[in-house]
Amino acid sequence: MDYKDYYSILGVSKTAGQDEIKKAYRKLAVKYHPDKNQGNKDAEEHFKEVGEAYEVLKDPEKRKKYDQLGSNWKQYQETGGAGYGFSGFTGGNQGRQHFYYEGDPGDLFGHEGNDFSDFFNAFFGNAGGRSSGFERDLSYKGQDFRAEMDISLSEAYLGTSRILNVEGEKLRISTKPGAYDGQELRIRGKGGSGVNRGERGDIYIKVKVLPDVNYRREGNDLVLNRDVDLYTAVLGGRIAVETFAGRLNVPVPRGSQRGRKLRLKGKGMPVYGKSGAYGDLYVVLNVKTPENLSSEEIRLFERLKELNTRKI
Repeated sequence: MDYKDYYSILGVSKTAGQDEIKKAYRKLAVKYHPDKNQGNKDAEEHFKEVGEAYEVLKDPEKRKKYDQLGSNWKQYQETGGAGYGFSGFTGGNQGRQHFYYEGDPGDLFGHEGNDFSDFFNAFFGNAGGRSSGFERDLSYKGQDFRAEMDISLSEAYLGTSRILNVEGEKLRISTKPGAYDGQELRIRGKGGSGVNRGERGDIYIKVKVLPDVNYRREGNDLVLNRDVDLYTAVLGGRIAVETFAGRLNVPVPRGSQRGRKLRLKGKGMPVYGKSGAYGDLYVVLNVKTPENLSSEEIRLFERLKELNTRKI
C-alpha cells in the first residue's frame, strides 16, 4: 500500500502548529463536504482523506508516531514495525489500538465499519467506528460574500444606502456620513447558508468613493479650486462657493495671489463615527486675467501701470 502524506493532503508544512492544521482542515472539510457535493465521488474521497489526515495530525501522540515513520514506510511494512519503537503493533491485525467515540456506531456515510484507509488501519489500527474528525453532523459556517459599493463624494458626505439582493433576500446597506474610499462594511449573518444548521456567513462591502468633478478629498479635508476675477483678487470681496452642505459666501482678502488657499474651518468632510466633527475646506484661488478689454479699460490699466512704476 502507498504511504499517505497527511501534511500534503492538508496543504501544510511539517512544522505547522495546531491552529494552522485546524484552519486548513476546516477549510477543506467545508469545500469537500458531502452536503455541498452530493453525488460527487471524488469530493467524497477527498473529504475522507482530509478527515483522516486531521485525525492523525490533530493528536500529538499519533502525529509523533507518524512523524517518526516518515519515509521509512517501506521498511516498516516489511518488518511489521519492528525497531521503530511503536508499542502495541506487531504486524497483521494483532495488538491494534482501538479508538472509541461518543455517538451511534456506523461511519460517515451510513454503513457499518470505518472509513480509514488501509494505510491508517495498518499503522494505527482499525478505528472500529467513525472518526470525530469527519462526522457528518458537523456544522460549518456559511460562505462569506464580498461586494463593492460605488458612491459619490456627495453621498460619502451625507450618507447613503443601496439595496443588495442576496439569495433572494433584499438587504439595505447604509453608510454613515464621512464614509471613505476603501472602507469595509461587515453585515453579520447575511452571507451564504451554513452546512448542517451552521450559522450563515457574513457580507463584506468595500466602499469605493468616486472622484468628484469639483472637490478633492484629503483625509477629512476638502479642496476646491475656485476661479476669481482680477478685480476681486486685487480689491477684495466675496465669492459664492457651493458646498455639500449648501452655499457659502467666502471673503477674499485684498491683494490675493493666484494659488492662495482660503481655509474654512469645520466645512470639510464629516469625521466618520464622530458626531459633530468635521475636517476643513480649502478654497484655492485661480485669479483670472480679464479678456476682450475695451479701449477705456486698456487706458485705465496703462494708467495703473504708470502709477505702479512710480512706486519702484
